[in-house]
Amino acid sequence: MRLSSKGRYAVMAMADLARHSVDAKVRAVALADIAARQDLSLAYLEQLFTRLRREGLVVSHRGPGGGYRLARPAHELAVVDIVLAVDEPLEAVRCNSQPGKAKGKAGGCMPGGERCLTHDLWQALGDHIHGFLAGVTLDDVIEGRLRPSKAA
Repeated sequence: MRLSSKGRYAVMAMADLARHSVDAKVRAVALADIAARQDLSLAYLEQLFTRLRREGLVVSHRGPGGGYRLARPAHELAVVDIVLAVDEPLEAVRCNSQPGKAKGKAGGCMPGGERCLTHDLWQALGDHIHGFLAGVTLDDVIEGRLRPSKAA
């Protein structure tokens, strides 16, 4: 799966924002505070939050006490939306099966335009990952509802 640091850091920062936005007395959360708590680069967070704001996932506040707030409640923000907002494809395949966009000239994984033998496997995995992340909200993340169960 192609989930780079961009997608992971965006989810980490949004979870931090969600956790620290619950206090109604806090007008907004400063990116510098998120960067310090999560040990992330402030410049990198600024780039990510520009994209998150453009996609309507956060709102910015200027001036004293400025920073960011979630555009919607944490239980309405799916993790998949965050990852996709920072331009991260949720694909497990190594190719793009659209003509002219893949390694093969006719749009397949292999030279000659044919799909590799495992293409459907990786495509199905990517679909499962997308579905899983679509079913997980920021609220699930910050409330710890994703901890593995202690099964035998």
